[in-house]
Amino acid sequence: MEDNNIAYTVVINGKPEGPYQLGQLTTLNIQTGTFIRKPGMDDYKEAHEFPELRELLGFTFQKTAPQYFASFDQRLLASVIDYFFITIGYALLILLSFVFIEEKGQRIGVALGGLFLLPVVKYIYSSIAEASVTQATIGKKLLNIRVTDLGGNRITLSTAWMRNAAKILSVAPFFFGYLYSFLNKKQQCFHDLAANTLVVKERLI
Repeated sequence: MEDNNIAYTVVINGKPEGPYQLGQLTTLNIQTGTFIRKPGMDDYKEAHEFPELRELLGFTFQKTAPQYFASFDQRLLASVIDYFFITIGYALLILLSFVFIEEKGQRIGVALGGLFLLPVVKYIYSSIAEASVTQATIGKKLLNIRVTDLGGNRITLSTAWMRNAAKILSVAPFFFGYLYSFLNKKQQCFHDLAANTLVVKERLI
């Protein structure tokens, strides 16, 4: 059982009230969705998210659907960061190949010829990273955003493949599939709708 001396702040009728000690919470009409905060927390959580309250009040943990979504500029910046690291990796490989290629024309041909592979690498990397435990590429990790299903859960690899493949349709025509994120509350692009995914963020970002 949690320390009974911890002070809890409870949102009652839309207003924070308290502090209350753990034992006092039984006298309040606390529901599973009541917002509560205790010292050290940056934000409120629902009552069912506290193990000690589940034990005290008989609640069960309920998976809460995401409520905070990554904005278009965050997603764009994450993609730019990913391409930046991929391009650095490509440049290093090209420089390494120059050790074995001396003729200038061949060097230029190799350097330019491999550029079409960058989107392919991005597609493979993004799919694997978004289906991983972290649910995010390097760019998304740096911005503290991640890809989930509609319930906030980790997506499967097949869903990640589908989502990233659908980005082709988001690009054409005129990037409308990306701009569509401005037209819905969950800020989903077309490829998110196609794969039933979300890009979510923490509330305090």
